[in-house]
Amino acid sequence: MAAAPVSSLPNLKRKLTESRALTNYLLTIGAWVVAIIASVPLLSVLYMLIVKGGSRFSLDLFTELPPAGFEMGGGFGNAIVGTLVMVALASAISIPTGILAATFLAELGPNSKLATTARFLAKVLTGFPSILAGVFVYAAIVLAMGGYSALAGAIALSVLMLPTIILTAEEAMKMVPRKMKDAAIGMGCTRTQVIWKVVLPTGMPGILTGVMLAVSRVAGESAPLLFTALFSNYWLSSLSEPTASLSILIYNFSSMPFENQIELAWSASLVLVLIVLLFNVLSRLIGRPKI
Repeated sequence: MAAAPVSSLPNLKRKLTESRALTNYLLTIGAWVVAIIASVPLLSVLYMLIVKGGSRFSLDLFTELPPAGFEMGGGFGNAIVGTLVMVALASAISIPTGILAATFLAELGPNSKLATTARFLAKVLTGFPSILAGVFVYAAIVLAMGGYSALAGAIALSVLMLPTIILTAEEAMKMVPRKMKDAAIGMGCTRTQVIWKVVLPTGMPGILTGVMLAVSRVAGESAPLLFTALFSNYWLSSLSEPTASLSILIYNFSSMPFENQIELAWSASLVLVLIVLLFNVLSRLIGRPKI
């Protein structure tokens, strides 16, 4: 079929004097103004973090221990190590548990009473106050172990990570096309092989996105760690002892009357924001559609 001549095509350009074009321009400008106003608090916080926190950036921040009162210099290397260790332990607990639970909810028994109850509890836990997770782990783990520890802090963080991983992994598995599963079954695959060879690999980008979002959320949590890991001014030597973390260091140092500690709190805030930003960027890269 021959293409229609250009002169016969409708003209989609609108003059600014037309009411629809004028309304479109005004609404577009209004949307930009509202977006800029909404981003002012975020940009102001980032500006303060970069200016105040970036001024103390040096290698000592990552290799030295927190200073005592009236001492100058120092760093928070132990807090970075403690945060990474507790987040890694929490991930080791919650990721396998969450993916197994999501597999049951999405594939094995999606309409069972157990699945309905588990799904409801997971949704309730997403709005669970983080400080209550700390109180729960304090009563169940800290009192039983006889003291604060990195392990108790990791368990408290895993409680907060679990519902996010379950719900996002379930949705990722549900988005796997039914035709792919039917094709695998038609080729003689068992139910376990379908889940292992088709559902999990296909839904993996969505699952990893949920994992990264859960990790970025708990990396900045402080309330549950006050009841479980507490704080330490020394390097981590055992998982059964009080452990430093960036969020608790910021909480402690920001209320001190010493200028050095306040500057370190600003630098620790900037490091924590960069860690959370890194995990968010990774979740975007992993979860973006593959062409």
